[in-house]
Amino acid sequence: MYSAKIKITLRKSILDPQGKAVEHSIQSLGFKNILDTRIGKYVELKIDTNSDEEARIVTDEVCRKLLANQVMEDYVFEVESVSAGK
Repeated sequence: MYSAKIKITLRKSILDPQGKAVEHSIQSLGFKNILDTRIGKYVELKIDTNSDEEARIVTDEVCRKLLANQVMEDYVFEVESVSAGK
């Protein structure tokens, strides 16, 4: 069994209104040294396979076909082997 940890972020060229709203709120709390805030998504998958390569292929396909909008978002992921009970 494998665990995939996926980070999905808006591309730098895409305006992030949610990030700007959070940034404004942070600065209004007095944290003036925060210069840029971006909001993204974090997803974990458990994949029932015995192959690291298959886990990576499945993770990439799920990201491309469902989790990430490839026009606006980038994604990176890590895949690691885990015991079945985790």
